[in-house]
Amino acid sequence: MEQSSTSALLQGTVLDLASDVVSALRSGDHVRAGGTLTGGGAGEGVARAAVRVLGADTLLPTALLRVPPDPGQLAVFKDAVAAHPPRDDAAPAVVWSHWAMARALRRLEQPLTDPLADDPGAEPGAGWLDDAGWQSLTHQLAVLAPLALPGEECAVTRAARRRPVDVARGFVRAVRRRDWQQAAGAGRWLTLLDGVPDTLGLEAGLDFVRLMGGSDPRVALQLEAARLMPAGVLL
Repeated sequence: MEQSSTSALLQGTVLDLASDVVSALRSGDHVRAGGTLTGGGAGEGVARAAVRVLGADTLLPTALLRVPPDPGQLAVFKDAVAAHPPRDDAAPAVVWSHWAMARALRRLEQPLTDPLADDPGAEPGAGWLDDAGWQSLTHQLAVLAPLALPGEECAVTRAARRRPVDVARGFVRAVRRRDWQQAAGAGRWLTLLDGVPDTLGLEAGLDFVRLMGGSDPRVALQLEAARLMPAGVLL
């Protein structure tokens, strides 16, 4: 029962944090982005875990809008990175998520004793994406949507650039399966890729995802990122 309660609290905190980020992206107000983490509603451990789930997108308003992060939110984010480095046997997506969070801190010139933060060349491998089928590729890219940023350069973005048609196929499949979170994540990537088929109708597709799944703040976050992407500039 206690484990179930903790899981429900974490899930609720993730949704609240995603809602904060969506509000900040829409308003440009960094205070809104930090409300869930600094308002005292979630315990320290739950707050850190929620940041790990949302990943580098916790600081998305800073990346896309140059909005200074809330100091309390940044402190929790930094603690989440430092306290939970990936294990040696961690899945590639977990390693890349950690890398993306560490890179977000490095952009803000936040000191962190972590080779992934201190060494820009300490990049994980991404050969597993080149070997993935288009369905698996789309799933993994949706999980790694925080890496879909204008001007971002890493092995994951290069893998996505090589396979725009496969990502487009995955987007259509996700929509047909009503997997709005995956569809939104794939759509976010597609806004950055060259060679996306015109027949996809990406803009209309994203509007449909917003209509059907936009009440989920995790979906709304990806859609807001996609909307802002053409104008976004990384720090």
